[in-house]
Amino acid sequence: MLLTSFAAALAVAVASGETTQKSFPSPAQQPTIHLSGAQMLALGEYLQSRGSKAEASRIYELLAKDADTDIRNEARFRQARILAGDGNLKRAAILLRQVIDDRPEAAPPRLVLAQLLERMGEQDAALRELRAAQASGLPPAVARMVDRYSQALRASRPIGASLEIALAPDSNINHATRSDTLGTIFGDFDIGKGSKAASGIGLSLHGQAFRRFAIGADNAFLIRLSSLADLYSKGEFNDIVVDLGAGPELRLDRSQLNLELGATQRWFGQKPYMRSVRLGATWTRPVTSTTQLRLTGVASLVDNRFNDLEDGKTFTGRAAVEHALTATTGVGLNGSLMRESLRDPGYSTKGWRLGLLGWHDVGRATVTAEAEIGRLNADDRLALFPEKRSDRYSRLSAGVTLRQLQFQGFAPVVRFTIERNRSSIEFYDYRRRRTEFGVVRAF
Repeated sequence: MLLTSFAAALAVAVASGETTQKSFPSPAQQPTIHLSGAQMLALGEYLQSRGSKAEASRIYELLAKDADTDIRNEARFRQARILAGDGNLKRAAILLRQVIDDRPEAAPPRLVLAQLLERMGEQDAALRELRAAQASGLPPAVARMVDRYSQALRASRPIGASLEIALAPDSNINHATRSDTLGTIFGDFDIGKGSKAASGIGLSLHGQAFRRFAIGADNAFLIRLSSLADLYSKGEFNDIVVDLGAGPELRLDRSQLNLELGATQRWFGQKPYMRSVRLGATWTRPVTSTTQLRLTGVASLVDNRFNDLEDGKTFTGRAAVEHALTATTGVGLNGSLMRESLRDPGYSTKGWRLGLLGWHDVGRATVTAEAEIGRLNADDRLALFPEKRSDRYSRLSAGVTLRQLQFQGFAPVVRFTIERNRSSIEFYDYRRRRTEFGVVRAF
């Protein structure tokens, strides 16, 4: 099995001195009952070798509060290995993340954390840890082992689920204009208060569940159900999306190809707003040990329940590159092209977006920042307006995850976003500020 072979290879690395583990004299050789932290570690190791995991675990729990950083982290590392062996993956992952926060350059904890993340169904997070480990520098033999593990990581866990919850104050919950008038071929029309930007505090929910069925040794068939919702006290602004997708995951040499047939239903203001069916493909390949490339293409048929003139076809292509600069810092660049071919040429558009993101671990916190720009142009003008729609879009976002405040495997996260869309049509011209106070997993 993949995990068994990985653990065996990691054990070889441990034996060759490539872990945080130290060698200490046997407790039987100590002339006094007053043991140092190093000797307590040796005692824990001795108890483990005798099969007394519970007693060893209690020693490691005590040493996890030791004033010496090396002793503390070694105890956490060993305790995490015991917990992982007993199936307590979440607690083990939290301890390993604490070790990494103190010692970002320590590769073994990252490798073991990647193993646990894979077992928990977090393949993307596991691959990110492997890229960070490679960026920190690994001995050639271990680097080759990690590269093979990266190739085999793509599809393993048969079932899983995730949920993110945040409280989100938003200055423009309906993405609407603040303009008082709307320019038309008949002159300026007044825009009613109900059609203008409204602020509010909402509950933001993101959830996903999946089921994977193995096809042979390397391939799989994946069924995925995901949803997102922004819920407000004013129900007319509730925005809810449910998406179901299914398709094969195919291993092609060092790459992975995901094909998916899916359907989406969206509600706005408690009413059906849009439904669509799509066919998509995603190709993922490591370019180097610290860089990953992902290409995505999607074609959809759209049925707008509010306006039949917005029915039609949409096409999207996206390329994303993610690179680990160091064990604590990474960057990503992405670009996308969009085409909407709808019933009315006035609603049909062509557009592009370009985004840059970065993240950096500072102690037990992760800081993220992202910037995105884009353009969009309509094929023709709508009959009511004197010119075609032309938009310039920009978005800035920054956030921080505070793992030092973790509770029961979750840590608080704060994100702030500024969004601006400048449009030749006042109806599409808006600005938005959104703050999210939520919780995410702490590892």
